[in-house]
Amino acid sequence: MKLTIGGEDQTVNSLEDQVTAPARRWTHRVSIWALFIGLTTAMTWPMALHLVARSVDHFDIFFNLWRLRWIHHALTTAPLQLFDGNQFFPERLVLSYSDAVLVEGVIAFPLFAIGLPPMLVHNLVLLGGMCASGIGMYALARHLTKNEAGAVLAGVVFAFAPFRFGHIMHLEMQWAVWSPWAFWALQRTLESGRLKYGLLTGVFAALQLMSSVYYGLFLGVLLFVVGGLQWLFVSRELRLFSLRALAVGGLVVTVCAAVYSRPYRAASSRVGARSPGEVLEWSAGLNSYRAVSETNFVYAGFPKGYDENSLFPGFVPPLLALVGLIAVRPRRTAIIYAVGLGLAFDMSLGLNGIFYPWLYKYGGVFSGLRAPARASIFFLLFLGALAARGVAAILGKLAPRARPYVGVALVGVVILEYWVAPLRLIGYPTQAPALYVFLRQQPEGVVAHFPMPRGYRLPGQDPQYLYGSTFHWKPIVNGYSGYYPPTYIRRLRMMEQFPSPRALAYLREEHVRYLVIHEAFYKDHSEPGAVILALQSQNLLPLARLHDGFGTAVIYKLQ
Repeated sequence: MKLTIGGEDQTVNSLEDQVTAPARRWTHRVSIWALFIGLTTAMTWPMALHLVARSVDHFDIFFNLWRLRWIHHALTTAPLQLFDGNQFFPERLVLSYSDAVLVEGVIAFPLFAIGLPPMLVHNLVLLGGMCASGIGMYALARHLTKNEAGAVLAGVVFAFAPFRFGHIMHLEMQWAVWSPWAFWALQRTLESGRLKYGLLTGVFAALQLMSSVYYGLFLGVLLFVVGGLQWLFVSRELRLFSLRALAVGGLVVTVCAAVYSRPYRAASSRVGARSPGEVLEWSAGLNSYRAVSETNFVYAGFPKGYDENSLFPGFVPPLLALVGLIAVRPRRTAIIYAVGLGLAFDMSLGLNGIFYPWLYKYGGVFSGLRAPARASIFFLLFLGALAARGVAAILGKLAPRARPYVGVALVGVVILEYWVAPLRLIGYPTQAPALYVFLRQQPEGVVAHFPMPRGYRLPGQDPQYLYGSTFHWKPIVNGYSGYYPPTYIRRLRMMEQFPSPRALAYLREEHVRYLVIHEAFYKDHSEPGAVILALQSQNLLPLARLHDGFGTAVIYKLQ
């Protein structure tokens, strides 16, 4: 009878476990999410205090705002013209002159739909990419090591290394969100041979491509190499199943890439590939891995890299990775991840490296990438995974009571290595300034903003004009992107003569209807007055003089 009662008790306990286990898992997940939200808040302080109206000081913030708002505008008005942004008139497919950030735009869509201010939406998406990247890396490292502290440390490496703060103004560079999940799904596919994990590998890779073209292309190469090497050691029973599952995932990526790349291929046929000199300029060097972002606190005396070349990984993560590679068995997966780390490092060196010159010459789409140094994000991914193994090895040698303290200390030291001084923030217009309200109320027509930049001193004030256009959505001849179309460069040359009769005649030929003279953007304070007098001498009278968010601007209408 006691045995029977004991058996019944055991059955009750099992049922209780079945009920409470999912709750515990969700509690744990929420705690990890909260941890990385808190870390993101601390590492980017004081952005959390100014989400509605302020962000980092860089003209790319205007471009981010335009892309997110354009996607919302296009999807609600003319979805088939999604890539036909309102800049660089009369060019088409202008969204493909840079990364379209389609996934980020879709995520921002409901936030715009409920009326959140543009800067709040932008900052939530920007910081959300950083935070979600850390969570994804935690999941991958947790699966590989089964060690909590090591997984958290891996997430910190992937989400908060100096690379991230060198690119804090680049929306797509924060969205490496899907890459660790793609490797997680790859590992599950090779371990189980299940079709759903192969499918997920392809879905995550496709999402990464549509979040950041750079990361999507680099991820494809590294998944192929790392996955292929691991597949050679898969058991015979699983080899065929895992290959079939990954083939399904590969089909998903191929179809997605074929559709998504169409506007990019069309744009490339007009603007051409990147020159070797340009790619070399944006390739990393060995010194790049000694350089920190300008705001790094602990290593303030280290060399400062510009946005593409702040690639210092810290001292502690490489040491932990070395421990994880040498001291932990089995080593096969670690060695293959070390191969991935080396390949990512070489790819980041671009034309300074060994493998990337081959990719540039024979890899098709890779010839259109300007900045190979961005492959360093995958160096951080593999570094974080190996460092997590090192943490697991160290903690495994300690007494159970000491492990939590040492784990927290290791994570804390890495956070300290990556800590940045308070970020410098500036204000951005969050509501339509009077100028753009006036333009919104005018009949349709093409707008030209002045001053325009010189062709050798881009982008000038064009990012501000581009963001301003989101308050009226009229086409503008100005523009800012990763590529500049030939028509825009030709226009800049002609506008060096502005406001001459010949320059005005050229603008009329381009169907420009509105001229906007932004007085605050001229370096010489006497120049706006001279321009206005020259326009008046040609019988052009101002429609209005209004605030543009930065100063006053005068609007003219070309007959």
